[in-house]
Amino acid sequence: MTKSKIFGLITGPAIFLLFLNLPFVLLSEKGDAVIAVALWMLFWWITEAVSISVTALLPLLLFPLLKILPIADVGANYGSPIVFLFFGGFVMALALEKVNLHRRIALNIIRLTGTTPNKVVLGFMIATASLSMWISNTASTVVMLPIALSVIGLLIDDADGFTKDDQNFALSVMLGIAFSANAGGIATVIGTPPNSVMIGLLENEYNIQISFLKWMVMGLPFSALLITIIYLVLVKWMFPNKNLQFNASKEVIQTELQKLGPTSGKEKMVLIIFGVTVFLWIFRTLINKLFPGLGLSDTMISIFAAISLFAIPYNIKKGDFIIEWKDTSKLAWGILILFGGGLALAKGMSVSGIVDLVANGIAQSDISILLTASLLILLMLFMTELMSNVALVAVLAPVVAGIAIGLEIPILYLLIPVTMASSCAFMLPMATPPNAIVFASGYVKVPQMARVGVVLNLISVALLILVFQFVIPLLF
Repeated sequence: MTKSKIFGLITGPAIFLLFLNLPFVLLSEKGDAVIAVALWMLFWWITEAVSISVTALLPLLLFPLLKILPIADVGANYGSPIVFLFFGGFVMALALEKVNLHRRIALNIIRLTGTTPNKVVLGFMIATASLSMWISNTASTVVMLPIALSVIGLLIDDADGFTKDDQNFALSVMLGIAFSANAGGIATVIGTPPNSVMIGLLENEYNIQISFLKWMVMGLPFSALLITIIYLVLVKWMFPNKNLQFNASKEVIQTELQKLGPTSGKEKMVLIIFGVTVFLWIFRTLINKLFPGLGLSDTMISIFAAISLFAIPYNIKKGDFIIEWKDTSKLAWGILILFGGGLALAKGMSVSGIVDLVANGIAQSDISILLTASLLILLMLFMTELMSNVALVAVLAPVVAGIAIGLEIPILYLLIPVTMASSCAFMLPMATPPNAIVFASGYVKVPQMARVGVVLNLISVALLILVFQFVIPLLF
């Protein structure tokens, strides 16, 4: 075990006990207890003293012991609908991999984007961001991951082994997919759940509506700019691969495609199920309006896809199905626990009033509107590193709206950039599902993600402050 892991293993619980036994109350008895648990989890997550999935189980033990939440309420977070949304996405990824469709798609992407390392990275980022505009960033990442793994395996498994340039290329691809999935969702109203939470709040509480087109006029250029910056930071600054030469030429790629042969029946079946799922994700709101009693949700659609892959036979006489339960041994169950732990921590922060106390403190302080907006953007972006961004927006958005009213500025001016900030967390694996998913690939370590993530976080804060100051007043 490394020294950093030993340090984290000891320091996590030590800080927890120290904070729990302070001679004074910092926020409240329950609030201090939640902060103590969060600090323990943070130390273990950052140092990877134990598996990050094991760390995510701490609320299940500590919250009931500290009387923060009953165990039934804590456990409900690990079975949350959002966890099952991820599960369905993982099953779709398994199906793509099992029928070898991911390899076919991967080879075609390389063929279209070119075989220079940076063009491959850019191709993956554009593809992921485009997908993330219309379906959940989780689903887009889950779909792209096996394709990326196939490309990495195809192009760097050569005679010179896994060199530094090879490692930098793998890091750029993995982080590029995760970060462009996060940023791509900002482009549309339906691209990421926090956008939907904010739109719902505005319509239900304040009778304010934002059209799909108006959001895209603002969101798409911001998303494109952010993705461009992410690409340049990854391949030009943090993880350059100047000496990497791919042996796979266009002819080799074509040969590999020919080896796969024509698209098989099973591949077509998976494509149909995937296409139907994407269609339902995109047009879910319209379908629910046409059939008011239906009540389709992203999770229901995701589970529909999973069940279809298990239950629709390819050959009914032979009992041949696309996916069998034994295939789920490859599924990233630990990541599902990680998501549940993040939701449980968010719930603990909510019931203890921590978020409200911090936000109200900002609202009551005698500072300028620009500084208030900057602090809220900063607060949202860095808190979402530890919490589910959906849960955080759900808790913080009403408070932010109240602060805007108190500052006598339009609610949209403050709420939009703060909500967008929730999709700009790039530092830690548990910050967003895409971060966690690419972390599970094994090519990315926490310190590597944190090093590039803190730079991108600070750039995102600066961009969002500019959006608040100059862009939103022009559009809304």
